[in-house]
Amino acid sequence: MCNLYNITTNQIAILQATRAMIDSLGNLEPSLDIYPDYKAPIVRNTPAGREAAMVRWGLPTSRQALFQATTRRAEKLRAKGNDADFVELIRMEPDSGVTNVRNTSSKHWTRWLGIENRCVVPFTRFAEPDPASRAEGGRTPNAWFAANDDQPLLFFAGIWVPQWESVRKVKEGLVTTDLFGFLTTDPNGIVGPIHQKAMPVVLRPGDEVEIWLSAPWEEAKHLQRPLPDTELTVLTMMPAG
Repeated sequence: MCNLYNITTNQIAILQATRAMIDSLGNLEPSLDIYPDYKAPIVRNTPAGREAAMVRWGLPTSRQALFQATTRRAEKLRAKGNDADFVELIRMEPDSGVTNVRNTSSKHWTRWLGIENRCVVPFTRFAEPDPASRAEGGRTPNAWFAANDDQPLLFFAGIWVPQWESVRKVKEGLVTTDLFGFLTTDPNGIVGPIHQKAMPVVLRPGDEVEIWLSAPWEEAKHLQRPLPDTELTVLTMMPAG
């Protein structure tokens, strides 16, 4: 599950590769490491046209998962003799977000698979933990993947949700914000030896980006597949930035 990636490019390249008509990115940093709950550049479909914008990473958690978490919290409160207003508890249940989407047949996700909720997420490299490289007693290092050593611009196949109300962090309280995440699929032969569970759905600039942003779901869903082994590499040098 990818929870760290980097974008090292300029916004003109992003706009040109996606045919975005609206630039709402502001001043994009030349190199940016993205972690869950950070704001990151995406290109999304909007009623006003295709827009490049900074959006918060982490889609809404399912209602069922939040219900279960709230139930456990309510039980702990009652065990201590405290009142538990379940309606208020679930409204304020912290939801840090879902970064990656695998099961697109889930009812929780199907409502957001239409063109109006699709986006692409620009990146130049992404990371997965590499337990085999961990020194005894040390931290697990990341393996970094890119198209090649030059790290050209690629895109994740993403979903975005407008103006979602939730508690992202307890200290923030209830907020309303746009959210995004991206799809995963089976790992290819490059990612699999390091991360066996999944890899992000990677789109190449051109037809694949256009299909994801504009085709009916019956056509676009076929892009949820591993990138060919020949089009991905493990970076052997520690990336800067």
